Amino acid sequence: MTEKKESCQCDERQEIKKDIALKATVSAIKKKILVLSGKGGVGKSTVSTNLAVGLSQKGYHVGLLDIDIHGPNIPNMLGLQGFPPLITDMGLFPIKMYDNLQVISIGFFLEEKDTPVVWRGPLKHRMIEQFLTDVRWGALDYLVVDSPPGTGDEIISIVQLLDKVDGAVIVATPQDVALADVRRSIKFCLEGSIPVLGIVENMSGFVCPHCGNTVEIFKTGGAEKLAQEYKVPFLGKIPIDPAIVEAGDDGKPVMIYYPNSKPAEAFSNIINKITEILKV
Repeated sequence: MTEKKESCQCDERQEIKKDIALKATVSAIKKKILVLSGKGGVGKSTVSTNLAVGLSQKGYHVGLLDIDIHGPNIPNMLGLQGFPPLITDMGLFPIKMYDNLQVISIGFFLEEKDTPVVWRGPLKHRMIEQFLTDVRWGALDYLVVDSPPGTGDEIISIVQLLDKVDGAVIVATPQDVALADVRRSIKFCLEGSIPVLGIVENMSGFVCPHCGNTVEIFKTGGAEKLAQEYKVPFLGKIPIDPAIVEAGDDGKPVMIYYPNSKPAEAFSNIINKITEILKV
């Protein structure tokens, strides 16, 4: 009986320590941005990466948190594969890309980049919780969270753990089927009292590498109409550009390596709109 009582007290102490660590981390973050997409393959990780990089270029202290447990692409997008985070007695330190840009992802802990993560909801929740309680983020102006597609366990967990999300950036592509999924993301935010910072229409036209003109491969403007329908901001269109494809494959964010490209210009405009809305 005594051993059981001591065990319960120990568990209770651990939970208290966890709550204190979580509150300390969250209170040190000024603004928390959730990047959502209703479906996969719309370029959400590309948007998350370049938002985080672009914000850091403006001088903000930024954390990029990848909670896509089953498809962690952020290490690849930033060229950080093979750079494990520092683990010490004081906790886990995120990878520093610059002095003011820090990154954490489950991808840093996988032995092989194609290793599948086969976890149920509770394990995912615990992992995301550890990314907030055990990781020494320090003081941040912005935390950008790259989430998996849909509105499943990971997103519910991060919303609960962060307590207050300052805004969601919703990524869409012009096709009707993608826009139908975006509606679910918007409704999730509205029902969860998460402010929608706006919708980004990705893959909106193809930039010809020879003449620089934009060709509308898919129909365009659907995301903008959707934003008007739900009375949320439309943040802008990001065109398909060989530069952005090459940047993603090579781990070279377009905001850094192709600063004069049309996608980089589009990201800059989107970041300006977000910082104007949130005002750190």
